[in-house]
Amino acid sequence: MGTAVQVRGLVKRYGAQVVLDGVDLEVAGGSVCALLGPNGAGKTTTVRVLTTLVRPDGGRVEVAGVDVAAHPREVRRRIGLVGQQPAVDDVLGARENLVLFARLHHLGRRAARRRADELLELVGLGDTGGKPARQFSGGMRRRLDIAAGLVLAPQVLFLDEPTTGLDPAGRRDVWDAVLGLVRGGTTVLLTTQYLDEAEQLADDVCVLDGGRVVARGTPRELTAAVGGDRLELVVDDPARAAEAADLAERVAGASPGAPPPGRGTRVTVAVARRPGVVGDVVRALDDAGIAVDDVLLRPATLDEAYLRITGRDEQRTEVPA
Repeated sequence: MGTAVQVRGLVKRYGAQVVLDGVDLEVAGGSVCALLGPNGAGKTTTVRVLTTLVRPDGGRVEVAGVDVAAHPREVRRRIGLVGQQPAVDDVLGARENLVLFARLHHLGRRAARRRADELLELVGLGDTGGKPARQFSGGMRRRLDIAAGLVLAPQVLFLDEPTTGLDPAGRRDVWDAVLGLVRGGTTVLLTTQYLDEAEQLADDVCVLDGGRVVARGTPRELTAAVGGDRLELVVDDPARAAEAADLAERVAGASPGAPPPGRGTRVTVAVARRPGVVGDVVRALDDAGIAVDDVLLRPATLDEAYLRITGRDEQRTEVPA
């Protein structure tokens, strides 16, 4: 479906502070791209540049095929933005809110009502009646926010931390709404602090740190780059946990560049998956007289990849961006 977002060498400064330092980003049409990174990494600033709220100081940025610096008004016709703060009116019902947004976008009365009804069905709020938004759950309010960002049927929708503060049910509601939009052809770029959210939703992940892209790829590519699988052991005797970790690492063979094995009653060792690896470790532990209550071989998670890529686990893995 072509490229929906293309960023080359994006620079943004506030005084002497360089917030974005040569960011490159490409998002395919009809896909979900997640921007990850610690606080202050530049995620929100990137979104603000892409949505024409802030002018870049360098580089070239195109959204939906339009240069954001040269033609910001045309870009705004093609995008939707859902910020971190709720935009809906608590007193109005869902349909009234959407009619209001549609009228603000210069739709006629009949067209505004028709569009509101379409959006309510799209985000699963068609049965809310006239109930005021203040009575909605967190997930329902956030879905209404997303619907408001879709009034003009944008080609690209930007979601800035869309599920912050929601309970698990509310987050699932928002995920379902986002996936429904993508099935309909909308391109979504979201920032998030939740790694499981990126794993659930994103086709591609871009990790920012210090205003630069430090890793980019699919969730599977990023996890593969930080050491493959993990062998988890629950050791009966905490005093022998370190010994169990060292033995499991020697028998299984630690993945190249993997972090040191975890310590404590629950031990995690990075391993290269191969047939019989779990049996080999269990037999070695048994021969050494180390009792183990549980053994689990699992893939590395995006959380682990993120911590390694950003150096938050006291090491840093270089992943091609």
